[in-house]
Amino acid sequence: MNNLNYGVIGNCRSAALVSEKGSIDWCCLPDFDSPSVFAKLIDNEIGGSFSFIVGDEYKISQKYIYWTNVLCTEFKSDEGTFEVIDFMPRYKLTENNHFAPAEIYRYIKWISGAPTFKVKYYPAFNYAREEVSNIVEDNHIKTYSRDIPTDCIYLYSSLNCKDILNSTEVTLRHHEFLLLSYNQKLIDIDITRVYIEFQRTKVYWLNWTNRSKKFEKYTEQIIRSLLVLKIMSYQSTGAMLAALTTSIPETIGHVRNWDYRFCWLRDASMSIDTLLKMGHYNTAQRFLVYLKGILKSKTDSFQVMYGIRGERDLTEIDLPHLAGYENSKPVRIGNAAFYQKQNDIFGYLLNVIYQYYEVFPGTLDEIEDMWEIVRNISLTVSTHWEKPDKSIWEFRNEEKHFVFSKVMSWVAMDRASKIAHLLNKTFYKETWRGVANDIKDDILKNGWKDDLQTFTQTYNNSELDASLLLMAEYNFIPATDIRYQKTVLAVKNALFYNGLIYRYKNPDDFGKPQSSFTICTFWLVQALFRIGMKEEAKKIFEDLLACGNHLGLFSEDIDFTTKRLLGNFPQAYSHLALINTATMFSKERPLPKYIKA
Repeated sequence: MNNLNYGVIGNCRSAALVSEKGSIDWCCLPDFDSPSVFAKLIDNEIGGSFSFIVGDEYKISQKYIYWTNVLCTEFKSDEGTFEVIDFMPRYKLTENNHFAPAEIYRYIKWISGAPTFKVKYYPAFNYAREEVSNIVEDNHIKTYSRDIPTDCIYLYSSLNCKDILNSTEVTLRHHEFLLLSYNQKLIDIDITRVYIEFQRTKVYWLNWTNRSKKFEKYTEQIIRSLLVLKIMSYQSTGAMLAALTTSIPETIGHVRNWDYRFCWLRDASMSIDTLLKMGHYNTAQRFLVYLKGILKSKTDSFQVMYGIRGERDLTEIDLPHLAGYENSKPVRIGNAAFYQKQNDIFGYLLNVIYQYYEVFPGTLDEIEDMWEIVRNISLTVSTHWEKPDKSIWEFRNEEKHFVFSKVMSWVAMDRASKIAHLLNKTFYKETWRGVANDIKDDILKNGWKDDLQTFTQTYNNSELDASLLLMAEYNFIPATDIRYQKTVLAVKNALFYNGLIYRYKNPDDFGKPQSSFTICTFWLVQALFRIGMKEEAKKIFEDLLACGNHLGLFSEDIDFTTKRLLGNFPQAYSHLALINTATMFSKERPLPKYIKA
């Protein structure tokens, strides 16, 4: 069973998935959302990969170098042992300038003996839609598209280039390297240069994690999740990706396959909220710059999602020539959800912006720019909260009065009123507080069902929905309120199955969901903790942690029966929820008295 046993390397410009056997099966260059160079992940035959072939006698193991995004795959046998250390360079050049090129280093570290291997180098440009050719030029291999000759990549190596192209067996007697670059290098690349880039990148990640808050329990899981979130922050604009892949299905053989290489305002705001709690303010500041950038004028309307450079048109198309992940079709690029109306997104945004006003001093012009966004959002929510929408779950063919969308509309107006209070804007404070009160009254009247003794998914149905578990998280209702406590137990009773939870059970556009949306089980754990059921919450949490792959990484979904990972990978939702849940069970580890934070 394929359990998405991949490690992830990246540098906040792009990323690659490296299998537990050391094969790069997914990578887009030069950026996260560029067409793929390697896509074996979604077509085993023609997708393209970059791997090491060894004999059956080799034992292969994989781990991250401690507290970094540098991945180490060990190949060990009686004839010898070597490691492949994979990373994408990232380090500071100046205080506000990072070196993060579109390239992958594969540092082949000799350990002992005389191990042998073959390199299989098989790029397939543009989701395998273009034929490619390889030629040897000086000290590198140039791979170019036969359709678009200027579309090319370069492979530098201390190994013989013809041996690489012919997959000739190599006997390793000292350290070697492979460097895949989107650009032709203008400096000589040798093993010393590779080692320096490795150390610089390793130190960068160690410094970054060192600035994170530390906890008495679950520290390793928290740090790994933080490193995943950081990789998915696009350095150029501050956008936060939802995931690094496209079209990994929620259920094998079914059609719930989406492209997640974009910035959902909901997912991004939740990621930023988590990073703020963990002490990473710079990433949050860059996202707020991105947020200002997507609104070119005061008259611009909000979308639920954007491209990582702020693109508004994310037209969705199918790629029928690709087989799909384990033959699950269609394979999609782009995402049609960009035109949907989802009223809940504004609550997450203003929740983060409220923290911005509390945490960041900011210059007067920055504060005023952000205030215009607050006013824009508040006007939008004030005029739309009473209308139906597609909800957090992005139903494609129906709009309803979803309770959680109303809750997050309340959050938006509540936070807007608080921001106005901070800025001494009394008129806005009172006006927006009045709208927030109207929304809350409406939810309590129409969302709570006396006959069922629970809040329900919509005003007009009796279904349960995992999003209702978040009502206390955003302070819409206190965890001590009997209505919240009864809702938590009702959701658990209706949706909890085999250690995991359905997001909802009622059929949607594609039928009844068949896998567990990973973040929802984290939400259940948090809700149970809040209402005092801490031992049960901890048991569910630790069982859920065991569902991660061999490196502790999570995708979007988990199969109820087999517990295999499904959906796009790694998923920001899942990792931000892991962090927020783990910190409920563990006290923050204080710094020694003689150290200042």
